[in-house]
Amino acid sequence: MEADLALGQTIGTSLSQINELPIMQNLPDGVRVPSSGDAEMMDEMFNQFGFAMAASVVMVLLVLVLLFKDFLQPLTILTALPLSIGGAAVGLLAYGAALDMSSVIGILMLMGIVTKNSILLVDFVIEKRQQGMTRHQALIQSGAERVRPILMTTISMVAGMVPAVFASGAGAAFRAPMAIAVICGLIASTLLSLVFVPVVYSLMDDLREWLTPKLAKLTSVTVEDRIPRKEG
Repeated sequence: MEADLALGQTIGTSLSQINELPIMQNLPDGVRVPSSGDAEMMDEMFNQFGFAMAASVVMVLLVLVLLFKDFLQPLTILTALPLSIGGAAVGLLAYGAALDMSSVIGILMLMGIVTKNSILLVDFVIEKRQQGMTRHQALIQSGAERVRPILMTTISMVAGMVPAVFASGAGAAFRAPMAIAVICGLIASTLLSLVFVPVVYSLMDDLREWLTPKLAKLTSVTVEDRIPRKEG
């Protein structure tokens, strides 16, 4: 049996409604529901989604490590990702949209945008501390001076996505979940990252201060063990 989507329906929502039917919950032995067409393509996409998400996070982390020449601060920047994904998930649930191809594309777009906002905060703090400012002062000033460009980026992106949510016609049902994911994820990450990123930066900086003398001591012991000792 084959069917086409009704106008305004997405493949993810339609499959969820079909799978909730009583007859689909009690299939006879030996009867299965094969996927084909868009449903098959969506199944393959979700099978690879976890790997694609992990690979994208690793690639972003590697690039940030090379740029900052540090490992802890890139981890601080990446703390905005769970905030954005959580906001996107809440938005999709409130909108009643299923997690389908368009919403996944929106989440992947979201990851790059929210990473940029965190970079603005962390890079400003590092720059001010190199100029002699204390950590506390640098964190406060970063929130005060970087909030405007971050909000401008968020507002412009949200404004560009709003028409896709309320659009009608061909392809509107595909674009709406993507726009919802981007809008809600951006709003959540923008508001929460201004609070969480400075906190995580402080924790990572404390961790660095605790690890640095221990690593220096370990390195000095290793070097001394390698230096040959003169007898006599």
